[in-house]
Amino acid sequence: MSFLVITVFAIAGNAILNYLHIGIPALQGAGGLLLLLVALQLLTGLGNAGNPQSVSDDVNVALVPLGTPLLAGPGAIAAVIVNVGQADGATSAYLAIGAAIVSIHIVLVLVLRFSTVLIKILGIGGITLMAKIAGLLLAAIAVQLIADSIKGFIAAG
Repeated sequence: MSFLVITVFAIAGNAILNYLHIGIPALQGAGGLLLLLVALQLLTGLGNAGNPQSVSDDVNVALVPLGTPLLAGPGAIAAVIVNVGQADGATSAYLAIGAAIVSIHIVLVLVLRFSTVLIKILGIGGITLMAKIAGLLLAAIAVQLIADSIKGFIAAG
């Protein structure tokens, strides 16, 4: 499902942005802020996005699988649309983006498939350490997206 969501936004994302009159800098800024929120949750351990009890009663879980917003969330969608928008019509850039989407989903399948083995190998301390490192790297990516957004607004204005 995640692969389908990301692929749809890679193909139709720019058309959606054009229809809504949203520029790439605005999407970069919004994606950066959302990624920063996720990074802060990883770094602080606060927030429990994967808690099924946090789903409101009026949302049908069968229509929105819990894995989709976690694997193909707003940050991933924004990153795909921004990268496709910056490809400038180069076929090699589109192929690279497509290869990246496929390869990251292969890695996701492998990690999810062997997650119990990874948990046994890493232990609770190792998983916590990896979450903190991932949070730090994600925060850096988020800040870079926000900085690029600001540069884009300055260049456009």
